[in-house]
Amino acid sequence: MSVTSDRQTAKRDQILKGAMNVFLRSGYAGTSMDRVAAEAGVSKQTIYSHFQDKEGLFRSLIEGETLSRFEAVFHLDHQQIDPETLLRRLAEIYFTQVVDNGYYVPLLRIVIAESERFPELAELFIQTVAQRGKRLLSEYFRHHPELNIRDPEAIAQIFFGSMVSWVILQKMLGGENSIDLSRDRVVNQLIDLIVDRSR
Repeated sequence: MSVTSDRQTAKRDQILKGAMNVFLRSGYAGTSMDRVAAEAGVSKQTIYSHFQDKEGLFRSLIEGETLSRFEAVFHLDHQQIDPETLLRRLAEIYFTQVVDNGYYVPLLRIVIAESERFPELAELFIQTVAQRGKRLLSEYFRHHPELNIRDPEAIAQIFFGSMVSWVILQKMLGGENSIDLSRDRVVNQLIDLIVDRSR
């Protein structure tokens, strides 16, 4: 990587860090490029040179905190990893690298809270996280006919959707204080349903 590329990457990371602070503090509606520029210590023009607009900035934050963490798993040859191992790796990445890093839940709160006023947020989350993640897992299922999955897209949705639902109930709505359901139990049962060890 060249010195110029290193500087560009560092500047981009600086902007994203500043933007994350502003979004979490002010929400989507309360975030402006002026505030991000001040927080990141850069000019607005610098932000626009890296990101097209506020939506593009938020998209990059979501991608960085979610989908990009899964890409290494899906870049493996489909024949190099068995379904149970893959599903456990995906679950581990989701819970330890995404949920537990401190940013995912607050970002998800913003999407849910402000999606009525800004429907593009919900669409952005669905396109960036839900659709692309589901597509990657569906493709993997199609390469493993031994699983006898008739509807790969639906099963991929059930897998990711169940984990997201657990996070909403347990982490966002306070369910961990009243619902005795560990994430390991959810993951184990999902894998049992998909892999079906009885075969």
